[in-house]
Amino acid sequence: MIIIKLIGGLGNQMFQYSAGYALAKKHNTNLFLDTRIFQDHKMHNGFELDRVFKIDSFVAEEKEIKKLIGWRYYKIGRYILKNHQNIFKGKHYYQEKDMTFNPEFLLLNDNCYLSGYWQSEKYFFHYSELIRKQFKFKIFLSSKNIVVADLIKKTSNAVSLHIRRGDYTSTAEARSVHFVCGIDYYDRAMKAIENKVLEPTYFIFSDDIEWVKKNIKIKKNHYYINHNKSNESYNDMRLMSLCDHHIVANSSFSWWGAWLNPNIDKIVIAPKKWFANSIDCTTHVPKKWLRI
Repeated sequence: MIIIKLIGGLGNQMFQYSAGYALAKKHNTNLFLDTRIFQDHKMHNGFELDRVFKIDSFVAEEKEIKKLIGWRYYKIGRYILKNHQNIFKGKHYYQEKDMTFNPEFLLLNDNCYLSGYWQSEKYFFHYSELIRKQFKFKIFLSSKNIVVADLIKKTSNAVSLHIRRGDYTSTAEARSVHFVCGIDYYDRAMKAIENKVLEPTYFIFSDDIEWVKKNIKIKKNHYYINHNKSNESYNDMRLMSLCDHHIVANSSFSWWGAWLNPNIDKIVIAPKKWFANSIDCTTHVPKKWLRI
């Protein structure tokens, strides 16, 4: 049995799920999801994986988590682990050491509880095709999204372009963690695309479309997609995945929008800087993607 703690928005949940799923497959066992945090904190749109995708796993019950990690299940246990995990983690609890790829993850045994973000393809690279099947969207497209999806499919060299602002800029605390990709990044990214792709058409996704319209100058054909709100926001990822090429923000949401595109010849532009601080992000981005 593998249990993985889920936290954050849909993109983060997908990274966590993928790491846990790969480890469970390696040991030919079941994956269970610890979703307790969403009971008290409605982060983004809460626990979304089972609503959006055809996932093949189970929500862990209290008794299953307690059986695996004992007293670490409780709030005081989580507090102790946060400050003294090397001493008290036990043999079944594994905490991600930092935001870069942790290679010892690949050596973990069965009967393991995983806590972390796991934001690297390296955790699940060998199970990529199975992961893609797990992340098949199960909800029918709305009529408006059908129109956009058809347009993307009919457009030669459709490029998704994602600008993440919203929660990244909302507070000083958020800005101290999340680097906000600026106008210069998008100018350079579009130039890189246009040097490689004949007559691209941009499909622009953002949580602040009005800012984008005022600040990002787009010379090529383009469309703004801004109708998927709140519980429907996952459809932006779905539409991104239909594009031929991608310009992603430092966001797990558009990371997955690009990754779910199965085309091996796709061009993906990603920012070199992922966080506001000096955290190493070199393992966040697949080697085939172009970081600028």
